[in-house]
This record gives sequence, C-alpha cells and structure tokens, in this order.
Amino acid sequence: MINLEPVTRPDAPLARRNPVAKLAAALLCSFILIATLDPVTPAIAIAFELALLPLFGVRLRVLARRAMPLLFSAVGVLVTLVLFAAERSGRILAEAGPFLITSGVLITALGLVLRMFAVALPGLIVVATTDPTDLADALVQNAKLPARFAYGALAAFRLVPLLAQEWQMISMARRARGVDAGRNPLARLRLFGSTAFTLLVGAIRRGTRLAVAMDARGFDAMTPRSMARRQHFGRADGLLIAGAAVLAGTALTVSIAVGAFRPLIG
Repeated sequence: MINLEPVTRPDAPLARRNPVAKLAAALLCSFILIATLDPVTPAIAIAFELALLPLFGVRLRVLARRAMPLLFSAVGVLVTLVLFAAERSGRILAEAGPFLITSGVLITALGLVLRMFAVALPGLIVVATTDPTDLADALVQNAKLPARFAYGALAAFRLVPLLAQEWQMISMARRARGVDAGRNPLARLRLFGSTAFTLLVGAIRRGTRLAVAMDARGFDAMTPRSMARRQHFGRADGLLIAGAAVLAGTALTVSIAVGAFRPLIG
C-alpha cells in the first residue's frame, strides 16, 4: 500500500515549521536549481539537503525508500541520454557499435540526473514531514487559497493510497476469471494498459462522487469559514524560507565561481 503519511520525529525542529513555509522553501529551492544545467550546483544542493535531514527528523533509509521510483527514473534518463543523445561533444570515452559515449554527453546526463534529485528531494522531505490536513489548513489560512481548492486537493491526496489497493483487486479479479498474461511480454503490456484504464475510470467516478458529496456538505459555500486547527506563521518560518534561498544561492554561486555554470537559457 502507498503510504503518504508523515514519517518524521515529532520533536524535530524543522518538521514543526508551518506547512506553507516548508512548501515555499521547497519551491524556492527548486526554482533556483533549474536555472543551470551543470552538475556542480545540484550536487552541492543535494549535499545541503541530506545534511539537513536530521533537523527534519527524517531517516535517510526512509527517504531512500520513498525515493525509489525517482531512482529508477534517473537510471532511465541517464541510459537514454548516454546512448541516444544527438550532440556528441567532448572526449570519446567508449564506443560500442552505433553507440558513442563522450565526456560531454556524460556530463550533461549527470547534470540532469543530479538536478532531478536536487529538485525532487525538497518535495519528498515536505511530504515526509507534513500532515496533509495541516497543509490544507495552512494553505487556506496562510496562503489564502480558496477552501474549495485546498480541501479538494486534500481529498485527492487522501485517496492516492487506495489506487494501489484497487490495482491489486483488479488484478486478482482478472486472475480469478482466468485472464493472465503468463510470460508473454506483449500480453503483459496489453493487460497492464487495460488494468490502468479500468483504474482510471474508477478513479474518475470516485472523484465525481466525492466532489458532489463535498459540495453537499458546504465546501463550496462562499460564507466565511471558521478554523478548528489554527496554523501560525512565525519568524522561524520566515527564516526557513530565507535559509532555503541562501542555500540554493550558495550552490549557484559556487558553480559560477568554479566555472561550471551552464545557464538553462542562453
């Protein structure tokens, strides 16, 4: 089952910060990191992010388990770019038939993979240290987002773990009816597509019913809402956002200083 609940220690100093502050810090850090294509900036940012994990109360093993799909994606991106990149600049490192691996291609692929991790890790940390209900409350109270959007997103977030359960139920029901791909890869691919389509249809139907139910309970009312759980935004939350900007700016500055900076545009 997909687990999206927070896994942090309750006494961690940065995990107790306002959810909007943590989300803003993650977005600010990611926005700065996508300005360059070099591998130095994201490598420094990843080092900073991993060094701050104890302050968020997240264990490295737990974060690595949640980042496993990202690791598979990174390997796929690295292999694809190394083998099929159109531009082959730099020194030739290896040659195997039509595939030519050069230093320029390898640096570009490494920079893209590291940037992928550097941009995704703050989001993973925010999800691992934030209760979804607190995030929705903070978006309404502190970010002044419409309650319809914030609590609709919360409802969708809460339903994500059910997708894994439904996938398993659909697969088991088809296997009980004798629908099994066996070891045929093409049959497996067709079965995967049909199962995904069935899951999508079920998710749309559930989302429609949930939207109607939430509207019937007044989530679309234009009258002022009262808040049962107050989310306070203090000085420490502002310092967290400023610290994220300083760390991302430091990584960018070091990249420029060592001559590795490669702007995304230009």
